[in-house]
Amino acid sequence: MAETVSLQLPEKLHQRLVNTAQAMGRPLEAVILHAIAVGSPPNCDDVPEEYQPELAMLDKLEDSALWQIARAQKSRADMERYDELLEHNRESRLSESEQLELLRLRQESEQFMLRKAHAASILKWRGHQVSAA
Repeated sequence: MAETVSLQLPEKLHQRLVNTAQAMGRPLEAVILHAIAVGSPPNCDDVPEEYQPELAMLDKLEDSALWQIARAQKSRADMERYDELLEHNRESRLSESEQLELLRLRQESEQFMLRKAHAASILKWRGHQVSAA
């Protein structure tokens, strides 16, 4: 037997659930019941504010797009350059432009990893088996 419950959801949570339902192609009611059963979709409120809007957009993506993000890899050239700059930084041999480049690469790497982790977390919440790679 099913019971009817009426409740007021905060707009932000409601919108996240609507986005998830649309991305999954499932009825909103099914997504809400899933959220009650296993907890709400992954939240991005605990990450730095500058990254929150982009992570919030991941809720709207279909699973195939989330899989692409979760499986993405940084280019070998980017990783080698980052390692090179880190080594020069340890040796205190960075020029001002290299310091700015290292900062930019560090921020890009943080954003990249946050996107990957959040996409994997959403996929797991949606019921997919996600392995650490």
